[in-house]
Amino acid sequence: MKKPVIAVVGATGAVGEEILACLDERQVSFSKLKLLASARSAGRQISFQDQSLMVEELVPASFEGVDIALFSVGSGISKELGPVAVAAGAVVIDNSSAFRMDDDVPLVIPEINGADVQEAPRGIIANPNCTTIVTLMALDPLQRAFGGCERLIASSYQAVSGSGAQGIAELENQTAAYAKNEPLRANVYPHQIAFNVIPQVEPILENGYTKEEMKMQNETRKILHCPSILASATCVRVPVFRSHSVSVTAQFATEPSIEAARAALEAAPGIQLRDDRESAVYPTPLDASNGDDCLVGRLREDLALPNSLAFWVVGDQVRKGAALNAVQIAELLID
Repeated sequence: MKKPVIAVVGATGAVGEEILACLDERQVSFSKLKLLASARSAGRQISFQDQSLMVEELVPASFEGVDIALFSVGSGISKELGPVAVAAGAVVIDNSSAFRMDDDVPLVIPEINGADVQEAPRGIIANPNCTTIVTLMALDPLQRAFGGCERLIASSYQAVSGSGAQGIAELENQTAAYAKNEPLRANVYPHQIAFNVIPQVEPILENGYTKEEMKMQNETRKILHCPSILASATCVRVPVFRSHSVSVTAQFATEPSIEAARAALEAAPGIQLRDDRESAVYPTPLDASNGDDCLVGRLREDLALPNSLAFWVVGDQVRKGAALNAVQIAELLID
């Protein structure tokens, strides 16, 4: 596929805007770029490179002549218009959860299972959940080095921007109210998020886990092509504006070593190892924000499980966790 027509669906949203930035920064080759959004955004002008592009209203007829459609909208719209785009001749790369567990839809992190883009009978490729992407970017080089991952235990520390602009606004408003000694109102989250942590991201299911936590297990199994992996996650919302952090314990088929683990991480694309115990060097959300790589530190042997390592990984959930990953999938199709 050379110089495709690319449509960005949800171009005025946070992820859509980041997709445009990634297309620009990575100099992705295309013949035409279409910006699609809701009726209220139609007619808006957006600067891209040396052009001023007008946002068009998203309608079923929008996909005529489109080769690649990058969807960053709700799952309902993806389910409705994704197949419409495919019928018009486009390959859909979808950021929502609509198709992730569909057997005929590959779930792709290009550095890990990029070859899966060749197997998309429905014409749709799904972007994984942001927390899964950040976790697996660090886990995959290790599980390859040590014969596969058998068990995964993770606790995530997720930024409010994962809830969109409303999550950011809630943290800002509560922080300002606290400084003025005014009442703090919680609308987006079930509890105050400022100066607090909330151990619930997405609704709690009958098994006691949240939807976000189950994504970690189900998506990990699919991406790594290993349905036997045992995974348990606790996902926590924290008062951080951007970038998700994950504390991970992973058990492998063979005994790992710190030296081999460091070598595997240092050689992995999209990873930076920041791990100096004596100098208190380890990644924080501020270090990862607005960056493309996932940062790994606090690497150590786990004391509770045999053949296990513990580590800390941080990644920008808007960039690698969403927009960048989608653009990288598009690059695989173009190449």
